[in-house]
Amino acid sequence: MSHSDSDSVNEGTCLMDTLVNEASYSRRTDYTGNAQEQRDKRRPERPGEDGDTSRSSRRREPNPRSQEPDEEEELKYGAAHVIKLFVPVSLCLLVVVSTMNTVEFYKKKDLYLVYTPFHENSHDPGVKIWNALANAAILMGVIVLMTVILILLYKYRFYKTIHGWLILSSLILLSIFSYIYLLEVLRAYNIPFDYITLGIVMWNFGTMGLIVIHWKGPLHLQQAYLIFIAALMALIFIKYLPEWTTWVVLGVISIWDTFAVLTPKGPLRILVETAQERNEQIFPALIYSSTVIYSLMATPTAGEEDRGDNQGTVEPASPGTQAGFTSEWSEGIDSRVESRRRMIQAHSENRSAPSVSTEPPHVRIEDDEERGVKLGLGDFIFYSVLVGKASSYGDWNTTIACFVAILIGLSLTLLLLAIFKKALPALPISITFGLIFYFCTREIVQPFSDMLNTSQIFI
Repeated sequence: MSHSDSDSVNEGTCLMDTLVNEASYSRRTDYTGNAQEQRDKRRPERPGEDGDTSRSSRRREPNPRSQEPDEEEELKYGAAHVIKLFVPVSLCLLVVVSTMNTVEFYKKKDLYLVYTPFHENSHDPGVKIWNALANAAILMGVIVLMTVILILLYKYRFYKTIHGWLILSSLILLSIFSYIYLLEVLRAYNIPFDYITLGIVMWNFGTMGLIVIHWKGPLHLQQAYLIFIAALMALIFIKYLPEWTTWVVLGVISIWDTFAVLTPKGPLRILVETAQERNEQIFPALIYSSTVIYSLMATPTAGEEDRGDNQGTVEPASPGTQAGFTSEWSEGIDSRVESRRRMIQAHSENRSAPSVSTEPPHVRIEDDEERGVKLGLGDFIFYSVLVGKASSYGDWNTTIACFVAILIGLSLTLLLLAIFKKALPALPISITFGLIFYFCTREIVQPFSDMLNTSQIFI
C-alpha cells in the first residue's frame, strides 16, 4: 500500500471513528434522557415541584431566535435567485422582440404547422374563432399526448429513450432551425458569408450546445443555449401558427398548465413527485436553473444501480479509492455516514444546541445548488410568444405593456412559491396578465394615445 493510500485509510478511519463515537454518545445521551423522563413520569407529583417542572420544560424548549438567522438566510438566498430568474426571461424576450422587428421572415404567414389544418383564410370573425378553437384543440391534444408519453417513459425508467428523444430535439433545433435563423439574420442585415465558414460555425455551435445541455459545461454557457432554444421555439410558433390561433393557444396552455401541476393526477405533478421520491433531478434540457443541476444527474439513489439497462451508467470508483477495504464496505460507506449524520443532527436539534456539520464540503455545495429557482423552458417559450406576437404589430406601447405584465405575473408566482413551498404553474398568472394588458392597451390605451397625438393634446 502506498503512502497516499495509507493516508486515505487513516483519514477515512478517523472520520468513521469520530462518527461512531458521536453516534454512540448521542445514543447514550438519548437513552439517559429517556430513562430520566420515564422516572419523572413514574414519580408522583408533589406540591412545590411545579416550578422545577416548568423550569425543566423551559430548558427543553428550543430557542426560536436560533432559527431566525436560517430563515433570513433562506429569504435572502431566494431573493437573489429571483433576480437571477428575471434576467434570463428578459433576455429571451429581448431576443424575440429584436428578431421580430428586424427579420421579416418570421412575420410572413406562408406556411403553417401540420397540427393547425385550419388557416383562418375567411374574413368572417365567427369562422376565424371556430378555426382558432379547432387548431388549439388539435395542438393541445398533441401536447397532452407527448406529455403523457414522457411521464410514462420516466415512470418506468426508460431514461435512455428520454435522453435520445431530447438529444434529437436539441439537435434539430441547434442545426436546422438555427441554420435558418442565422441565414435570415445575415440576409436582414445584408452581411456576406461563405458556406464553408457557415458550415464550420454551425458544426461547432451545435456540438457545443449538445455537450453543455446534455452533459457538462460552464453554467452561463448552458443558460445561454437554453435561452436561445426557447427564443427559437417562440419564433417558430409565431411564424407557423395562424393569427387568432396563437392567442387561443396561449389561453388554453395556461389552463392546461394549471391542471397539469396542481391537480393530484396532473402529469407534471406526477413527474415532479416521482423525481422527488427517487431523489433525482429533472432533465436539464427541460428546465432552466439559476444553479448547476447536471452535477447530480449521475448520482443514483441507494439500490438503483442494478434496476435495469434503462438507467444511466455511473463510472466505477478507481481501485485507489477503496484503500484496501472490501468492495462491499466501500459501497456501503456513504449510506452509513449519511445515517450517522442524520442521527447526530436530529440529536443536536432536539437539544437545541448548535449543530456541527459532519458531512463533506461537496455535499453542502450540492444542497445549496438544489435551492436554486427553476423554471421550465415551456414557460420561457410562451412568455416570448406573447411578447413577440404583440411586437409584430409595431406597437411599442403594447409590447412594453406585455413585457411588464409578464414580469409582474412571474413576481406573483414566485411570491406564491415562497409561501406554499411547492411546485406551482408559472404560466397562468403571467399569461392572464399579458392577455389583459395586450387587449386593453391595443383597444383602449393606443387609440386614446393616437387621438391625443392627432389633436395635439399633451398630458
